[in-house]
Amino acid sequence: MTAAPLHRPAATGTLRKGLLGLVLALPLTACGTADKLAQVGQQPHLNAIQDPRTTPGYRPVQMPMPEAQSAHYSPNSLWRSGNRAFFEDQRAKQVGDILTVLVTISDKAQFDNATSRRRSDSSSAGAGGALGTAIDIIGLPAGVAASDLASVDSSTNFSGSGSVDREEKLETTIAAVVLQVLPNGNLVIEGRQEVRVNNEVRELVVAGIVRPEDITSENTIVSEKIAEARIGYGGRGQLTDVQQPRYGSQVLDIMLPF
Repeated sequence: MTAAPLHRPAATGTLRKGLLGLVLALPLTACGTADKLAQVGQQPHLNAIQDPRTTPGYRPVQMPMPEAQSAHYSPNSLWRSGNRAFFEDQRAKQVGDILTVLVTISDKAQFDNATSRRRSDSSSAGAGGALGTAIDIIGLPAGVAASDLASVDSSTNFSGSGSVDREEKLETTIAAVVLQVLPNGNLVIEGRQEVRVNNEVRELVVAGIVRPEDITSENTIVSEKIAEARIGYGGRGQLTDVQQPRYGSQVLDIMLPF
C-alpha cells in the first residue's frame, strides 16, 4: 500500500519564505549597520553633484508622440520659427538648461467608514417512520430520539470601522535641470536639493515632464503643471534614525501574521 503524500499547510510555506527573506536580509542589514557605526560622531555626508542619467537604474522617458511636422519659414521676416517671443527667449528649452520649480502641495483627506455583518444558520436532520423506530431499537442514548438525530446551529457577527484624517502642506522652491527634450517639445526635468543642519540632511527631489508653454517669463513653473510628477521630501541623519523602528521590529511586523 502506498502512503498518501503529506500536504504541508500554507502557513508553513509562508513561514519558510519569511525566514528565508530574513536570512537574505541579514547581510544587507549588517552592511547598513556597519556604515552607520563608521559615521558615529560625524555629520551626514552630502552626495556629490552628478548627472542623474549616470545613476544606476536611470531610464530615459518614453511617451506617446504625435507625428512630426515640418517647420515653415517666412522669407524676409524678422520672426524666427519656433520662438515664443520677439526677442531671445530666456526660458529653459534644451538639455542642460535650468528651470525653477515652485513646489506647492496642499492636500487634505477625511474619510469615515463603518461595516457591519451578521449571519445565522440552523440545520437539523432526523429519521422517522420505520427507519426511526429501527434506529431507536438499535440503541440510541437515553433521551435521544431518531427524529432529532443531528442538529447544527451557527452564528457569525462582524463589525468594523475606520477613519482617515490627513492634511499635508509643502511649499518650497527648487531648481531643476532639463534632462531630455521629447520629440513633441516637452521637457523632462529633475532637480535635487540637500540641506544639512545640525547633523540632519533634508532632501528634496522633483522630477517630471513639463510643457514649454507652461513655463513663465521668469523661467518658473508650478508643481501642479508637472506631468508624471515625482516629488519627494525627507531626510537622513540622527533624528530620522530615532524616528524609525529598529530592524528587528520591522522584520517582526512583516513576518508575524497577528
